[in-house]
Amino acid sequence: MVFLEKSQPQPECLAKELIKAYGDHKCGDVLERLATDFKNKCYICENSNPVTINVEHIISHQNDKVKKFDWNNLFWSCGHCNNIKGTAYDSILNCTISPDNVETAIHYKIDPYPKEKVQLDLLEHSDRGTLTIDFLEKVYNGSTPLKLLESANLRALLLKDIKQFQEHLFQYFKPIPDAQKEYIKNLIISEISKSSPFAAFKRWIIKDREALFREFGEHMD
Repeated sequence: MVFLEKSQPQPECLAKELIKAYGDHKCGDVLERLATDFKNKCYICENSNPVTINVEHIISHQNDKVKKFDWNNLFWSCGHCNNIKGTAYDSILNCTISPDNVETAIHYKIDPYPKEKVQLDLLEHSDRGTLTIDFLEKVYNGSTPLKLLESANLRALLLKDIKQFQEHLFQYFKPIPDAQKEYIKNLIISEISKSSPFAAFKRWIIKDREALFREFGEHMD
């Protein structure tokens, strides 16, 4: 997860739908606003342009209409992650609240080899952080037989993306013409932006290495 600021104020339609007997929390421009706010990525696994899109309640509403239509409770997720989350993980860290420090609380790593599992370490200890780690372990590494298959597919996409990112890093530090170096640098900057898929993993690759952080740290707002 990376920090993503929620646009304000809430879509006007939500207040109108709240008072209806069978209101729709996906009303008006809600979908467009969520897609923009969350960079069209699942906020949990960070896979971009998800095929299965869920308007997820980070705190499950369980027929509580206020929670159901609360703009700050609506998130953009994929079916894989939302299905795992259910009601069991209502207290995970919130990527839209800066004090939750989602970019520093959890360390993300995957080694660029086939069949590797995602490695997650809690750096800022709290009950909510521990719950978030447990949840992300299931997202990336699987739990049930079906979710093991889904998570393996997710990791295949992640590994492909990380391999390309690392190739760009290696290329950047080779003795190449200035114009080519600048082009590669811009690619790397784009890949560590919050809109990039799996940005949390790429940002930790930069933060974990002093030389890379000196070169690119200023581009991780």
